[in-house]
Amino acid sequence: MDVKRVGIVGSGTMGSGVAEVAVTNGFETVLRSRSKSGADSALADVQASLDRQVEKDKLTEDERDATLGLLRVTTSLDDLGDCDLVIESVVEDLPTKKALFADLDKACSPEAVLTTNTSTLPVVEMAMATQRPEQVCGLHFFNPATLMSLVELVRPETASPETMATARSFAEACGKEVVETRDEAGFVVNALLFPYLNNAVRLLEAGVASAEDIDRAMCGGCNFPMGPLALLDLVGIDVSVAILDALHEDRQDPNFAPVPRLRNMVEAGHLGRKTGKGFFEYGS
Repeated sequence: MDVKRVGIVGSGTMGSGVAEVAVTNGFETVLRSRSKSGADSALADVQASLDRQVEKDKLTEDERDATLGLLRVTTSLDDLGDCDLVIESVVEDLPTKKALFADLDKACSPEAVLTTNTSTLPVVEMAMATQRPEQVCGLHFFNPATLMSLVELVRPETASPETMATARSFAEACGKEVVETRDEAGFVVNALLFPYLNNAVRLLEAGVASAEDIDRAMCGGCNFPMGPLALLDLVGIDVSVAILDALHEDRQDPNFAPVPRLRNMVEAGHLGRKTGKGFFEYGS
């Protein structure tokens, strides 16, 4: 399918980021949020990002205006009815996603490809919540979507070759590097990344080194751009626990069981950058 119009469901950091990627690459885009305030906030985030590119002379004002003109926000799923490809990017909770896919199945064109930005959850279960399982696959963008070059293209058993080709074509048209993976918990990146992040917290709990020194060691010793604890703060401690729980349930490997400190941080509301405090503190 030749994708011309894209739908995004979810107005959080990932939803607005993917929307910006889409419009920057010339796709008409409809972003749906549950609330008008969420929709307006997502639109403002995209505009602010484009304004920064104007300030850095990466875009002209006319280019910014034309790009922003490709984005429309809404609170109604029905406004996705003429989209060729839809990307779900809501809370990482399987029952919520399955219910949403059932609704999308009714609201979207019968020809539309439906995709999920899940980082861990089984895509096949979302596919089976629809009457078009062959037209559902995973498109996992990474945060921040505007800067990260990778997209994981997730192939559930139900997806047709045509669906996979359409999703790949869209991601590549957005300038992304695509890796295809089976529908296994964590896919490639998170299946490798989160045991490492979890064990970094385990080292901190054991008093092996301070948070600052653990991060400094991995940046200086492995040439990583960011230490594991700072990365957990960026991802969000609550999101990280949800990912680890899903991986642990699927694999029953103790390396995937969240370290107790992570759950305690969630209970305390110390979720990382988005709350101003995680393993490190962040100003407003």
